[in-house]
Amino acid sequence: MSTVDICETFTSIQGESTYAGALCFFIRLAECNLRCSYCDTQHAYDPGTLRQIGDLVKEAGESGAAIVEITGGEPLLQPAFAELATSLKDLSGKTILIETNGSRDISVVPDGIVTILDVKCPGSNESARMDFANLERLRTCDEVKFVLLDRADYEWSRELVLQHDLARRCAAALFSPVPGRLDASLLAGWIMDDELPVRLQVQLHKLLGLK
Repeated sequence: MSTVDICETFTSIQGESTYAGALCFFIRLAECNLRCSYCDTQHAYDPGTLRQIGDLVKEAGESGAAIVEITGGEPLLQPAFAELATSLKDLSGKTILIETNGSRDISVVPDGIVTILDVKCPGSNESARMDFANLERLRTCDEVKFVLLDRADYEWSRELVLQHDLARRCAAALFSPVPGRLDASLLAGWIMDDELPVRLQVQLHKLLGLK
């Protein structure tokens, strides 16, 4: 089997998406093509350690977690991503998630794997790098996440949600405030005022002091 460049693997409580609260085994791939203003995983920017896909699948299979997430960095940068994802999909009883920064074509994600698509808002300073065609590539099992820095990000995201009918196109549209920059209760008020069909999300793992 091929190798992938790994930053780290670990088991924790899933802190985001509609899978929040569940035990999850994380495979964090190294290297990222974006530099978001609020990034909290800068340790994944640089090359990590090459590991055999078979070894990672074995480690995930031996984990007691029913959910396995491939994250980054940016997983879709790696040539062997599809091989890793397909191999993990063969694990019995596991739900496989892939979190991607939205700059790469998500149509390479194999069927049977849930994509968590991160849409980069203007406050990230990376919205120009987004592949907005990905919004049309979303499947009904997928989820889309907006990390919001301020009111301007909220209004920008609100228009995308409505324009692309994201509440119907995919399983969930998630609005997440940048910790320390946008108060979650303020964001909740905006969502309620607009009766916007999105789900408010906070980073549960960080509230719990977990990785």
